[in-house]
Amino acid sequence: VTEILSTSLFSSDAICNFVICNDSSLRSQPIIFNPDFFVEKLRHEKPEVFTELVVSNITRLIDLPGAELAQLMGEEDPKLPGANTTASGFFRSLMSLKRKEKGVVFGSPLTEEGIAQVSQLIEYLHKNLRAEGLFRVPGNSIRQQILKDALNSGTDIDLDSGDFHSNDVATLLKMFLGELPEPLLTHKHFHAHLKIADLMLFDEKGNKTSTPDKERQIEALQLLFLILPAPNRSLLKLLLDLLYQTAKKQDKNKMSAHNLALMFAPHILWPRNVTANDLQENITKLNNGVSFMIKHSQKLFKAPAYIRECARLHYLGSRAHTSKDDLDLLTSPGSKELQPLKSQKRSRLDTCHQEETQQRTEEALKELFRHVHNMPDSAKKKKLIRQFTKHPTALTPVSDVPASPAPRRTRSRSFSGLIKRKVLGTPVILERKSRDATPEPERVSKENIHLLQKCGSPAHMSQAKLKSLEGRKEESCRRTRARLLSKDSSSL
Repeated sequence: VTEILSTSLFSSDAICNFVICNDSSLRSQPIIFNPDFFVEKLRHEKPEVFTELVVSNITRLIDLPGAELAQLMGEEDPKLPGANTTASGFFRSLMSLKRKEKGVVFGSPLTEEGIAQVSQLIEYLHKNLRAEGLFRVPGNSIRQQILKDALNSGTDIDLDSGDFHSNDVATLLKMFLGELPEPLLTHKHFHAHLKIADLMLFDEKGNKTSTPDKERQIEALQLLFLILPAPNRSLLKLLLDLLYQTAKKQDKNKMSAHNLALMFAPHILWPRNVTANDLQENITKLNNGVSFMIKHSQKLFKAPAYIRECARLHYLGSRAHTSKDDLDLLTSPGSKELQPLKSQKRSRLDTCHQEETQQRTEEALKELFRHVHNMPDSAKKKKLIRQFTKHPTALTPVSDVPASPAPRRTRSRSFSGLIKRKVLGTPVILERKSRDATPEPERVSKENIHLLQKCGSPAHMSQAKLKSLEGRKEESCRRTRARLLSKDSSSL
């Protein structure tokens, strides 16, 4: 009985399905495997270990002082611009009073249920990206309120019915993001995003330039997104994918990545209840940061390779490394003395495996050679033996194969051959036998290789044959001369 256990692991950006099957006939089938499986597994099962691994690599890329690092880790409350003013405290109190009861989508903390409702808006907008001024032109307030009430109540909505315009849906999506208790990228990550915007390239002298270091910025965002709450990361991916597709059609909708960033930066990155005066010079950084996320959204939700490797090694019981620098150091060509002992054991195992493979290959060759030698005499057998003799002697196990006697070739019984033997007698026969008995090395018949090895050297075998043949031929010559003399006497 085939027992199949299917388990689904819901991650923020992928669903990882795996099957455990006891049927051996099905185990050879190809398996679709999520490369971030161990990353998601470590995130869910050991969140403290996962956070420490990611944050240690974030601090390798950006400089976070003690207070900002504690805020990122959630050990201290975020200190945000304008947080000490009376107005900001009043706005926070007002927003907390406006929170709806549990189960309401708008104004409530982000949940998977809320994402499921809002995803209807995102799916609809994917099909209507050509509307000019999308996300900039406001929709009809009455239709928006009807749609908002339907989403809050959980009522099924048919957005394709024609009752709503794409601008209504786009404005309602921005409204949902703006009413969240905190921005989609969270308050804890605010200072980290400001530091990522300051990552610049260095010149040959080590001086900081004004050119953004895009590779380091992408890597830092990948790490920062890994420690976002799962609902925030899920919705962020859906949103950035939508904005990326919208920017690709800017020739129709007139909305570039920069224009979209101006519309969404206050909702997904700006701290809540702050004004433009509170942010001052940081506004440009934040807007450019959101524009960068839109342009590179297809790369930002993949865990860096060294994070995947560390997570995999953690579950395979091997030595886990704490940062990318450690992995690079251990894999560099000039760091043989830093390699762990496990790599040395692996090399010895590889050597033993190679020797065992070579031994099995030789045994298989021997068995094949025995099989060919036991085949009936045929042209195919001769062809196979010729192929064996082309290989080096080390690969041709001739010594282990019992030699079978080579078949004797039938001599010609033609009339001309008989006359030659009768008239010329011993000299011709002896000359032919001596030529056959002492052949040149390259003219030795390949079928007689084993017979030669069994009986000894060719010279030894030819002497034994010559002695027996000489006796036979002398007797034959004597009888022939006697017959000729008797015929001559009778004719006389």
